[in-house]
Amino acid sequence: MGLSRWIGDDREAPAPLEGNVVATVVGGTVIWFTLFLVQLPFYGWFDDHDRTWWLWTCLAGGVLGLYGIWLVRRREAALRRERLARETGPDPGAGAGPAPEGPAPAE
Repeated sequence: MGLSRWIGDDREAPAPLEGNVVATVVGGTVIWFTLFLVQLPFYGWFDDHDRTWWLWTCLAGGVLGLYGIWLVRRREAALRRERLARETGPDPGAGAGPAPEGPAPAE
C-alpha cells in the first residue's frame, strides 16, 4: 500500500462532474468583488500594514471571474449546440440547394 497505489498507470481517470458551472463561476466572481468592496474602506489600514495586495488580489479574482463567466457561457452554448445536433441528426437538405419548384416528376 505504498505511493504506487496512487500514482500507478493502472488507474482509470474518473468521469468529470457535470453541474451548473455558470452558477458556480458567477457565485465565485460575486464573492471576489464583494471581498474587494468590503475591504476598500480599510485601504489606509492595509497600506499601513503593507497588506494592500489583499485588495488587489480580490479585484484580480473578480476580473478573472468575469472572463470565466464569458468562457463557461460559451462552453455551455457549444455543448448545447452539439447535443441538439446529435439529437436531430444531420440535416438531409443541407447543401442540396433550393428545392425544385413545380409538380413532382411522374414515375
